[in-house]
Amino acid sequence: MVEAQHVASTMKIVDSQAEQDLLETLLEGSKPAPPPGAEALDYLLATPFRYNPLRSGSRFRSLTDPGVFYGAESVRTASAELGYWRWKFLNDALDLEKLEPVAHTAFRADVSTLAVDLRNPPFSADAKAWQHSADYSATQAFARVARESSLGGIVYQSVRDPRPAWCMALLAPQAFAKPRPHPAMQTWWLSVHQDQVIWRRESKSMTFSAAGWLDAL
Repeated sequence: MVEAQHVASTMKIVDSQAEQDLLETLLEGSKPAPPPGAEALDYLLATPFRYNPLRSGSRFRSLTDPGVFYGAESVRTASAELGYWRWKFLNDALDLEKLEPVAHTAFRADVSTLAVDLRNPPFSADAKAWQHSADYSATQAFARVARESSLGGIVYQSVRDPRPAWCMALLAPQAFAKPRPHPAMQTWWLSVHQDQVIWRRESKSMTFSAAGWLDAL
């Protein structure tokens, strides 16, 4: 699940398709080069390996670690995970009451790599550390060990979806079985409020209460 504003944002400042193509080319040239193994990947798959992490890092990536691609077993779980980060951004912002609806693209990709599942023994004994709402020190340390062991992925319990569901962190671009995601994609609109996030698509909607995320602030 990714924000789908990359094309719409440039269309607002050009007058023709040719100008947009030129602008996109110039913007592409200003971006960091893809790391080894990601050169042939579609941008949807390569982007997480291309850019630096958030200042606080993420669950399996510290500020000094290589890129990590985060996926989930369903659109719902991916929406809960991404919705949390947008909600956290709203709460960290000054004088911002809500985030207006923004389009996001949900897509599916094939994976083929050695992976470890933290939900299974013996790793499940440390579930409290893996599923901490805000302290990622244990999971980041585990990811470094996994990389050293040539593992390409980590399966773990979703922390943001209130329903039991799994997520997967891909530690290397070589973990993808194919260079492109499946062509069938979905567009969902996300609006973020102080007490909840709401996803809408055509006649469907998903709402996640922020009550369960408050301990992560």
